[in-house]
Amino acid sequence: MNDHDWLAERFEEHRRHLSAVAYRMLGSVTEADDAVQEAWLRLSRSDTSDVENLRAWLTTVVGRVCLNMLRSRKSRREESLDTHVPDPIVARADGTDPEQEALMADSVGLALLVVLDRLTPAERLAFVLHDMFAVPFDEIAPMVGRTSAAARQLASRARRRVQGATVPDVDISRQREVVDAFLAAARSGDFEALVAVLDPDVVLRADGGALRPGRSVVVRGAKAVAERASGFRRFAGTAQPALVNGAAGVVGWAPNGKPFSVVGFTVRGDKIVEMDVVIDPERLSRLDLTDLID
Repeated sequence: MNDHDWLAERFEEHRRHLSAVAYRMLGSVTEADDAVQEAWLRLSRSDTSDVENLRAWLTTVVGRVCLNMLRSRKSRREESLDTHVPDPIVARADGTDPEQEALMADSVGLALLVVLDRLTPAERLAFVLHDMFAVPFDEIAPMVGRTSAAARQLASRARRRVQGATVPDVDISRQREVVDAFLAAARSGDFEALVAVLDPDVVLRADGGALRPGRSVVVRGAKAVAERASGFRRFAGTAQPALVNGAAGVVGWAPNGKPFSVVGFTVRGDKIVEMDVVIDPERLSRLDLTDLID
């Protein structure tokens, strides 16, 4: 085995970990893949003879790459007020594969990713690397151009905001029962039954992307969300149970066999408190949903 092949093999040993870091940093599967690929390119061009801990070295590289991507993204998004829902990780309702388990460790649900999207790039880096992957602040500080104490403050500010993220019920089977009740009410157009399964302060976020900008909305309140039942009815008729970021969710299929929506539900206290809907055709086309097809 030559040096390049040996290095490639070592890199593959850490790919799942690096993908998990990048996904939490970016909330995008495609961008996470790009960040991991960039880390490989940098590794292949670097002299790592003095690197004692390759996993830590690669984690730092991915962190820096993601930080630059977040900064670039932030400047672009300031020009747009469109609702954004992070990329979902979709798996069969009866379990996940090892690749998805790596991405989903520590219950990184869509509700948490939405909150992470509201952090500054430096806050997100400090929180994700330290709180989720135990990277010391001494190593984070140079990435953000701050002192170790300042990096600690970044993570602390992020932590206070993240504490406001909704934590779903842990019982997946009970989550599924609540979601199934919502779908049954949507199919029948039963407004009162819809309201009954929704938290009074439920939040619905729908992301239509660039191809469906008019479909990108944020709706708050049980009655306002239930009033969209006519739209839910078509979706509910084709909804296939799935795990979306480790929680109960569904995938809606078009007659041509292509997905037209992915919905992640956050269930708390037997009520739906958040719904995150991706209806962006471009992003849906990039999701690997082959595992859901029998």
